[in-house]
Amino acid sequence: MYYVNRQGIESRLACIPDLAEAAGALAAHWKGTLLEGLAQERALHLALEIVTDVGSFLIDGFMMRDASSYEDIVDIIAGEGVVSAERGAALRSLVSLRKPLVQEYDSWPRAELHPATGALPELLSGFASEVKEYLRRELDPWDKR
Repeated sequence: MYYVNRQGIESRLACIPDLAEAAGALAAHWKGTLLEGLAQERALHLALEIVTDVGSFLIDGFMMRDASSYEDIVDIIAGEGVVSAERGAALRSLVSLRKPLVQEYDSWPRAELHPATGALPELLSGFASEVKEYLRRELDPWDKR
């Protein structure tokens, strides 16, 4: 029997609509101000943390192989069929921003709109849908929706 922290997963997935809305608004109205740059950094950082947190909960709960890096978290959940290969590649690209955002923030180009910002709404909503479907499929097999 698996112990999957569904509450932890659901609470993080519940952050996605607000984050997606903010990222979409930033991308649609980008002027390159300092405030927008800082907001973009935070949106990207929160997005990748949601992906890695949820991925870690899934890896732990379903006893998947241990991850060796943040990118590996995404590779594992894509390999296990939690997310599609295509979405996995996009999530891996997002997660690869962690080091520049967290460790190299002094050289992050704040005035530039990062391409991932505009992609966040669809990427994150699709991620949430695929995670929920995986949980339903693996934990509620009698539910034939």
